[in-house]
Amino acid sequence: MELDMAADELKGVLNRLRRAQGQIAGIIRMIEDGRDCEEVITQLAAVSRALDRAGFAIIATGLQHCMADGEQAAGDREQMRARLEKLFLSLA
Repeated sequence: MELDMAADELKGVLNRLRRAQGQIAGIIRMIEDGRDCEEVITQLAAVSRALDRAGFAIIATGLQHCMADGEQAAGDREQMRARLEKLFLSLA
């Protein structure tokens, strides 16, 4: 499955990933500065959720495109369903 998303859909995912990238840089600084463990873990949890949301957005968009493509043969649909399920589970 190719990452074939409309520009506006991709923009939202990229914004989430850039925000997560900034959070990760902040976490690194926190660790280097010897910040409280609880604060570091809280930030790690936040960045983990941001990454999960970006992944789910990509998968949901792929699912939407698959559903819109009614021309697929039944076998192709089953194969795509299995691939999407595997992707969802990889984020679980």
